[in-house]
Amino acid sequence: MSEALTPGAGRRPELLAPAKDPEVLRTAVRYGADAVYIGGEAYSLRAKARNFSQKEMAESIQWAHERGARVYVTANIYAHESDLDGAEDYFAQLREMRPDALLIADPGMFTLARAICPEIPVHISTQANNTNHLTFRFWYGQGVRRIVCARELSLQEIARIRREVPEDCEIEAFVHGSMCISYSGRCLLSSYLAGRDANRGACTHPCRWQYALVEEKRPGLYLPVEENDRGTYIMNGGDLCMIGHVPALIGAGIDCFKIEGRMKNALYTAAAVSAYRRAIDLCAAGDIETYERELPALEQRLRSCTWRRFTTGFYFGRPDEEAMVYDSNTYTEGAVWMGIADSVRPGADERQVLFTLKQRNKFTVGETLTAFLQGGGELSLRITGITDPEGQAVESAPHPGQILEVQAEVPAGAARKLREGDILLRTGR
Repeated sequence: MSEALTPGAGRRPELLAPAKDPEVLRTAVRYGADAVYIGGEAYSLRAKARNFSQKEMAESIQWAHERGARVYVTANIYAHESDLDGAEDYFAQLREMRPDALLIADPGMFTLARAICPEIPVHISTQANNTNHLTFRFWYGQGVRRIVCARELSLQEIARIRREVPEDCEIEAFVHGSMCISYSGRCLLSSYLAGRDANRGACTHPCRWQYALVEEKRPGLYLPVEENDRGTYIMNGGDLCMIGHVPALIGAGIDCFKIEGRMKNALYTAAAVSAYRRAIDLCAAGDIETYERELPALEQRLRSCTWRRFTTGFYFGRPDEEAMVYDSNTYTEGAVWMGIADSVRPGADERQVLFTLKQRNKFTVGETLTAFLQGGGELSLRITGITDPEGQAVESAPHPGQILEVQAEVPAGAARKLREGDILLRTGR
């Protein structure tokens, strides 16, 4: 049961999704994201992500703008002197591309951005440790009109910040995705253990590793580090999930719901965006009864992609260890991603649909797959034919990356429900 809407009722927060590459950006927009945040090949905190080339970034910004969506570019590293050498050129390039905002944490990078592309708004990243209304007011005084909350804030604290800052100071907060064990993501473990600086985008995620205790004079004798009976992953956080508390998030005055995951695939993005899109729309319209009735299905959709045990983080006060620490370094996989439908067209009758698919995992003729529909809901498709790139009919598609022609049977009258960009998966249900 969700919390009642507080006086913030009627607000319709922006839904902000991550994208590691152009394919995921298109998926985010198609499934209902109001805005997408992306990283370039430098100055982003996700150096191991696919990220966008300069050409891809420019084309993706234009593609999103043509569809009414906004694009924010991350430049949120904590810059060392060597990082500043190319930053001026980078911001000059962004000035020509005209993204809708830059996401920045470091005051030096902020200073450069304001000097080189003052016409592009700056959003202050969660990495800047924005934990109180005076910090929000400070950045507001610098001309910033959106600040991302530190992840350690409770809803009560956010509501107070909302009351204490100007009305046009927007508050952005994470609502879903991976949690970091370090304070606002400012981690030193990766630098210390692997020589990769998390604060410059090269995190190796040592908090997900399994640790043991070894005595100095007894090498090879490893003693497990346990936290009660939950195993040895003492720093491995669960995944934030606030789908069941959307009315409270709106009521606290949050202007932007942010999904984490710039290293995740299109299935994750489609599942998360579509679930929160539906929840936001219902709650902003005041239809809490429908939201509560559909909540189990929305939660199930979030579990269709990779996920760790869900937690509400710090939103309801300091969480206990049971809620935050997850006893494995692996994800639960709720479904297997088959690919994204393309060149969709009707078949010979109202129960047949044809499409192309860049195949991700093996599937076979006779198998039933599920499509996540961009307009909401799901569609079952029984595969009745597969044609390989050489034009040969095959019974299965065992080689990832092939462009296949697929024929499928759907319920009567549903052939036109499948659209270009719909995600196909095997759910196991």
